[in-house]
Amino acid sequence: QVQVVESGGGLVQPGESLRLSCTASRSSSTYVMAWHRQAPGKQRELVATITSRGTTNYADSVKGRFTISRDNPKNTVYLQMNSLKPEDTAVYYCRAYLPITGLDYWGQGTQVTVSS
Repeated sequence: QVQVVESGGGLVQPGESLRLSCTASRSSSTYVMAWHRQAPGKQRELVATITSRGTTNYADSVKGRFTISRDNPKNTVYLQMNSLKPEDTAVYYCRAYLPITGLDYWGQGTQVTVSS
């Protein structure tokens, strides 16, 4: 079992930046890591993914603004969020998974609020 814990959420103004961190309890270097988010009244959506070799993918809504990265020796993945908009307000969840095996671990979520 892999425990996944997010941190770094908070309240920011539109146009500002925030960096989220996610740390796993054990080696996660072979896992695909992802960030998802769920806004009030909305379904959970995929924000970004990064493979063990560093290949990234982003939702269209965050391309050019968000960057996902990972530090495998630290078992940590980051989400750098720039030019934040009110519509980015959501609970952000970190996920570690191995598609071929079905292993899938989720963090507890961290709140990001973008408001004036």
